[in-house]
Amino acid sequence: MILTGGLRSVLPHVLRKVIRCNRLHISSTSGLAQGYKQASVVILHKSLADDFEKFCHANDGPLPLLYRSKPGDWKCPSLSSDSDIRTDCLQYQVYEHGACTGTLKSLKEYSEQLKDMVTFYLGCSFSFEKAFQNAGIPVRNVEQKCNVSMYKTAVPCHSISAFCCNLVVTMRPIPESKLEAAVLATSELKDAHGAPIHVGDPGLLGIQDISKPDYGDPVHLRSGDIPVFWACGVTGIEAVINSRAPLAFTHSPGCMFITDLKNDNVTARPSRKVPQVHCISQDPMHYSVVSAEAAQKIKTLETLIGIDPGDRGVSHLLCQDELLRACLSISHARSVLVTTGFPTHFTYEPPEENDGPPGALAIAAVLQALEKEVAMVTDQRAMNLNQKIIEEAVQLGILKSPVPLLSYQRENADSALKFLCENGNPERPIFDHLIAIERAGMAADGNYYNARKVNIKHLVDPIDELFLAAQNIPGVSTTGIGDGGNELGMGKVKDAVKKHIKNGDVIACDVEADFTIVAGVSNWGGYAMACALYILSTCEIHDRYLRKAVGFPQLPKKMLWLSALPSVTKEEKLLKTLVRLGVRSGKTASLEMEVDGLPFYNTHSLMIEKLL
Repeated sequence: MILTGGLRSVLPHVLRKVIRCNRLHISSTSGLAQGYKQASVVILHKSLADDFEKFCHANDGPLPLLYRSKPGDWKCPSLSSDSDIRTDCLQYQVYEHGACTGTLKSLKEYSEQLKDMVTFYLGCSFSFEKAFQNAGIPVRNVEQKCNVSMYKTAVPCHSISAFCCNLVVTMRPIPESKLEAAVLATSELKDAHGAPIHVGDPGLLGIQDISKPDYGDPVHLRSGDIPVFWACGVTGIEAVINSRAPLAFTHSPGCMFITDLKNDNVTARPSRKVPQVHCISQDPMHYSVVSAEAAQKIKTLETLIGIDPGDRGVSHLLCQDELLRACLSISHARSVLVTTGFPTHFTYEPPEENDGPPGALAIAAVLQALEKEVAMVTDQRAMNLNQKIIEEAVQLGILKSPVPLLSYQRENADSALKFLCENGNPERPIFDHLIAIERAGMAADGNYYNARKVNIKHLVDPIDELFLAAQNIPGVSTTGIGDGGNELGMGKVKDAVKKHIKNGDVIACDVEADFTIVAGVSNWGGYAMACALYILSTCEIHDRYLRKAVGFPQLPKKMLWLSALPSVTKEEKLLKTLVRLGVRSGKTASLEMEVDGLPFYNTHSLMIEKLL
């Protein structure tokens, strides 16, 4: 028996010889030969090899292919000089028709069968442990002297022929202060699964109990640690099981093949391509990843829309990076509910203003292009008007198809919960994100006020209740977009509204949203959100994180997304439609010149031109 304490620095060819002689009595190769690539192993009959290779290329996050052997070839010359795949893994598993029928220290007894089989060597996350060490990131499983934790998820891989399965991931506890360093340290190590595919609550991957891994050992989180998940090569084992191949062999999870290749061929990213990590939810804990370049573009958008054309004090309400965080959250959402409508013209019919609907439709159009479910909720009295606006938007080419239009009325204490969740069950929300843009918001006294301090409560349905209820539904986030502080969702900045906005002490909305986007004109906020969602969708780093490194990049859809963005021509036509339907501007005469005239369009055009 060999002592294992000094194996971190033992050269790979020495370790392979020791393993071959069955003299290394450990349960995992994690922590060994640091700085060298390790590989998981899948051995299949040659008739299945082409399909499995395609499966690897279609899911290169969990299955980065390092080498494919020829049938009956037990060596891998591009990975090691003196190896024998029959003996050089710590332990193997045997699968017959999808069932594991045994574990072995050597495959020599199957040498005859192996003559017709092909070996796949796939990258392993153990390979990046040295990069962690160099970045000052603790490797908790090595500290705890155990294997990593591996979990089956609810994330489906891209299927190829008989090979289909859900993604398997490894989990590593990372101190919150080191999250960005962990993403940066691994993002360029494509052969070792690259950057993580999820940061935060394991339930979002379909993992029910983090203390009970499907493979490997439980690894305990220390105070301040966040669970971070990487795609895992054990996904290949799941694919073998589901293929029900007559005979197949794999490494035992954690018992990797150690190569002679160093992890030192990493090229530095340009600064604009460096990944950033942003927290988008506390309940459940959820972080998202985006490139520095995309993040900066969205921050520039936020600055552009913060211009205050009416000099109303809007600059005092601005919340930094809220546009970025809101759009990251929406990017992860499956279903989005949008609301708008501010009946400021209470003596006219209809009383709505034209700030809000164009921005809401711009958001809805991009959400449709991104293949998300989107619906709108409005006041019962305004259903006919909004239905006509939606129909016109489809005819004008702004919307791909009609958006479902809903209304909300309070019937009892559970009305909001029943509206937002299936059968009122908070564990089954219908919508993942709620967006209010230029929507009248409830003040502290329970009333709704326009900018002139006139109570318009009789014209407003209590849609605020949906935003209040969402605060207690895990996984449902909210965004408010406004330009005066009396809009739904502006409760986060109510103190600033009371201090800096005319009549703010009365009109300030008391209802908070998770994200508050303040703009000189609310429509600008809607346009910015649409553009920001496009920017995120065309960001390779974010795209990979969204699809969990399985399947193929979504970038070929770029032109479709681009065509859904708001444009000067679309908005001119829509504003003319609103005028025809009797919808008036809600701004003062001086502000109308800035919003409805050329300066408004110039600002909008500049926003699109500069960033897209």
